[in-house]
Amino acid sequence: MSTIYSVAASLDGFVAAPGDDLDWLLQFGFDAFQEHHDRFTAGVGAVAMGSTTYEWLRAHEDTWPYQDKVTWVFSSRSLGVPTDGDVRVVSGDVRDHHGQVVASAGGRDLWIVGGGVLAAQYQRAGLLDELRVTVMPIALGAGTSLLPVASDTGVLDLVGTTVFDGGAVELHYRRRARPEMCM
Repeated sequence: MSTIYSVAASLDGFVAAPGDDLDWLLQFGFDAFQEHHDRFTAGVGAVAMGSTTYEWLRAHEDTWPYQDKVTWVFSSRSLGVPTDGDVRVVSGDVRDHHGQVVASAGGRDLWIVGGGVLAAQYQRAGLLDELRVTVMPIALGAGTSLLPVASDTGVLDLVGTTVFDGGAVELHYRRRARPEMCM
């Protein structure tokens, strides 16, 4: 079981254009990525997202896209939930909820979905195990940062790459294991 931030980003490190605009990403379609995405999500038991991602999904999807997974929405506000999914809205520090979130994944992976603010909170708490960034062949110049962290992540180990038709490349990193202390 891993906690994974999997996201698409522009060449210059943005996951959304100004105003949380995703048209830049949607122009690439999904066909080239579908099989890879399906393999990834088959190993996911729960998803976590912030309120901006949640509200974007609610506004742009006819049905809840994660009906077969428990969804955790981190928000400081009260939010309505769809009737066609198991959506749980929580507030506070990710560490306070991590045990419940992991348990709801049933031994499968936890996917941090959407913007980088929640992923940065997981990283600061030392709970982010993997980072999967699909770098899209476009620069945006401004927008929402891939991983807005206040300090460095430490060195990550590259464990794989996947090249997609159309020029996108997924970079798959894992948190470097800390060396064992000798006694």
